[in-house]
Amino acid sequence: MQPKIFHGDITPRYFARALIANFNRGNLRAQQFGRGDNVIVQVATHERKKSGGDTAVTVTMEKVSDGVGIQIGQQSWLGVAASLGMSLLYTWRSPWNLLHRIDDIAQDIDHLQLTDQIWEVIEQAADTAGASFELSERLRRLECEYCQAANPVGASNCVACGAPLGRVQPDTCPECGFVIKINEVSCPNCRAKL
Repeated sequence: MQPKIFHGDITPRYFARALIANFNRGNLRAQQFGRGDNVIVQVATHERKKSGGDTAVTVTMEKVSDGVGIQIGQQSWLGVAASLGMSLLYTWRSPWNLLHRIDDIAQDIDHLQLTDQIWEVIEQAADTAGASFELSERLRRLECEYCQAANPVGASNCVACGAPLGRVQPDTCPECGFVIKINEVSCPNCRAKL
């Protein structure tokens, strides 16, 4: 899965704190690995959980040009599926067993939605910090190579001196489609050589 990039004055550690605050409770635990520009947070079921099956999701956060790139790994859901299967088997043997498995079933259904819950927390944290998917201010403005005046992206001529702006217009990475400045040698998103 391609990372989502949130543009703004934020750090990976900011998102890691939000994830740990939201998921380090109840049957789940959240752990942070790494510091600085590369942080990983793992959200997993607690080893002493009271109900439900085991699951885990890894969230990778990396500082990129003008923001933070976030990627969520594949959720480990085999333990949840096994727990749901056991609930089905017990219920098939005797419908009264369903009463004893209600907590397990509710926890398993909640864990199946873990990836969506993680994205909700990340997007809420980004919104709180004023970050967004919009292009950063650096990528929304062009600098005229003749008079150094700021111009909006897409303008054909400089608003100050009238010089053509074709050579300074941004491009996109051929690998991931991320907007790049004309003088960048590698994509700030996927690190592909340009």
